[in-house]
Amino acid sequence: MEETTGTFLVTHAEDESAVLRDVETGQIHTLAANPELEVGEAIEGTIAPEPPIEAAWELREIEERRRLSAERSDEPPTSQEREIAARQTVGEVTRTDRAGIGELHVLTVPPERTEEAVTEILEDEETLARAARYGVDRVEVRADEGVVSVRYLP
Repeated sequence: MEETTGTFLVTHAEDESAVLRDVETGQIHTLAANPELEVGEAIEGTIAPEPPIEAAWELREIEERRRLSAERSDEPPTSQEREIAARQTVGEVTRTDRAGIGELHVLTVPPERTEEAVTEILEDEETLARAARYGVDRVEVRADEGVVSVRYLP
């Protein structure tokens, strides 16, 4: 095994160890020690297998470290987001780039499943992994009657 440089999501952290997920490949790396990492952080850095057994990894370098958050907004989806949802069928997702950094995802769901969809998005580890991959710090979820917007924001 060789050194790996990339963006990692901290998915588990204890005093003695931490688990990192490569947000590009999905590969999981268990660190032999925890250099004060917290669940929900995005780390851009370099990891390497720890000798002699190479069963665990060590964090060799941190280039950037940022705390990620995912929250439900009290604001309803915007008129643009509602228009996107109106043009798609239930179960469809439209992804668009935001002006500047980030991305916007608009989902059309059955109206009675709106709250369930919001909960699933907020609890899904992949939501934070996407934020780390996009280089943003914050995920804002807006919802109203069958329309869910997921905003990946700096």
